[in-house]
Amino acid sequence: MSAKYIRINAQDGQGDFNGYLALPESGHGPGLVVIQEIFGINTPMRQICDHYASQGYMALCPDLFWRQQPDIMLNDKLQSDWDRAFALYKGFDIDKGIEDISASISWLRAQGTGKNKVGAVGYCLGGLLAYLTACRTDVDASVGYYGVGINDHLKEADKLKAKLMLHIAKEDGFVDKQAQASMHNVLGSHEHVTLHDYEGADHAFARPDGDHYKADAAKSANDRTAKFFASHLKTA
Repeated sequence: MSAKYIRINAQDGQGDFNGYLALPESGHGPGLVVIQEIFGINTPMRQICDHYASQGYMALCPDLFWRQQPDIMLNDKLQSDWDRAFALYKGFDIDKGIEDISASISWLRAQGTGKNKVGAVGYCLGGLLAYLTACRTDVDASVGYYGVGINDHLKEADKLKAKLMLHIAKEDGFVDKQAQASMHNVLGSHEHVTLHDYEGADHAFARPDGDHYKADAAKSANDRTAKFFASHLKTA
């Protein structure tokens, strides 16, 4: 496996932005956009990219906060970084973020990835963006972990074109029971959507060094994600 930073041109012509790209040993494979939490391309996001590269994917994590502060990498263990992360989150333009994800998908397709199949996987803010990526872009398959705010965008479910899997933490401090119920009511019977609930799991249960890490739930979610992407992205 190897890794490097690459530049991606924004679709609106307003500049370009960094992306952390991890490559499998072969140097090529299906593409996967890894969508950040609210902490930028920090160590956990780079580790996720490295993991997927070891599984044969070209894993790319784009810098989605570049319009506010390029190349930010925050530590979720520091309160000052949490404060900065929430400030960036509040100022984040979701529509522009999806445009930047779309540009990242296009960049990966241009590399000839696995007969041009590209997926997306996101966490927290990235979980919401993974859902919207499935609604608004030409991604082939998308997975969201404990997405915050999906319930506010359920009207877009009728635009879902890609296969979508969502991992829902039943005790998520940022996604209350009413929001979870709304997601199930609208998406539970959708032909393109698979929902998984995790009893006793809180927000960020799949982040290995996080305060709410729950090993059994993380393993279950990650195993399901691996099978999902193998089914929808990998070619014989």
